[in-house]
Amino acid sequence: MSDAALPHPTPVDAPRKAADGWLKRALASDLFYSFRRSKLTVVAAIVTLLFFLVAIFAPLLSPQNPFDPAQLQLLNSRIAPLWTADGQSPFLLGTDEQGRDVLSAILYGLRISLLVGILGVVFSGALGIGLGLIAGYFGGRVDTVIMRIADVQLTFPPILIALLVNGIAKSVSGNRLDWLSMLGVLVLAIGLSFWVQYARTVRSSVLVEKNKDYVAAAQLIGLPAPVIMLRHVLPNTTGPVLVIATINLALAIITEATLSFLGSGMPETMPSLGTLIRIGNNYLFAGEWWIVAFPGIALAGLILAINLLGDWLRDALNPKLR
Repeated sequence: MSDAALPHPTPVDAPRKAADGWLKRALASDLFYSFRRSKLTVVAAIVTLLFFLVAIFAPLLSPQNPFDPAQLQLLNSRIAPLWTADGQSPFLLGTDEQGRDVLSAILYGLRISLLVGILGVVFSGALGIGLGLIAGYFGGRVDTVIMRIADVQLTFPPILIALLVNGIAKSVSGNRLDWLSMLGVLVLAIGLSFWVQYARTVRSSVLVEKNKDYVAAAQLIGLPAPVIMLRHVLPNTTGPVLVIATINLALAIITEATLSFLGSGMPETMPSLGTLIRIGNNYLFAGEWWIVAFPGIALAGLILAINLLGDWLRDALNPKLR
């Protein structure tokens, strides 16, 4: 048979085959088997995915842009939900005191809450993982200093540290922060509140991994310490870090909602779910329960779904439970 008769793989076939192989391995893994066995986890994953999708496509799903003052009318303020006697179309969940559609405000507020939570987890994870790698790999005085700072921070509740960072930022800026600056302050406050868990977990894993033969071999061939830590040691700590990140996402969203409820979070012009709850709380005893009830239900559902995923991931990645 001539070479011309043999099929030659195209450049597109190799990535496609690699993707198919990765997908087959993922579907055949113990992690996916554990996932599809737990119906509660599947439901939690679907609910979490729906929250992310409605947040991403909020401009397409919401009846109005609640952040655009031109679309708000005070004559539409405090309208009851659509299914009640005083309800009006198109306000399915009613309106607040500014005439904002509650459903639209929840969708847009969900985007901000998720954005703050994700960025806070990324920042705290990067800070904690970096410090944990340095403390565990180098040891000595560096390890002592980093861990003593972590021990001191553990004596303070995370919300207290977040309030402290928030207060310092507002005092330095003269309490003249716009919504984008306030977003950065919240991410910084949340990140500085939750880095300790990552640092302690990664440090303990690095103390075990750095005494293994592959690290000694990497040191023997002259690889620099940052390369050894990031390329060889860090991948062996991803399991516990992933569990912490999933659980901390829920904690970060709760922390942001708490700060916003206390008046130290996002402004009313760009409200998160916590800000919407704070606004609705002022009208709860006036009988306008829908302004606070629906944002509260959305926040509770999001936190519950993420926590259920985190609990499943913790059990699925625990070798003692396999």
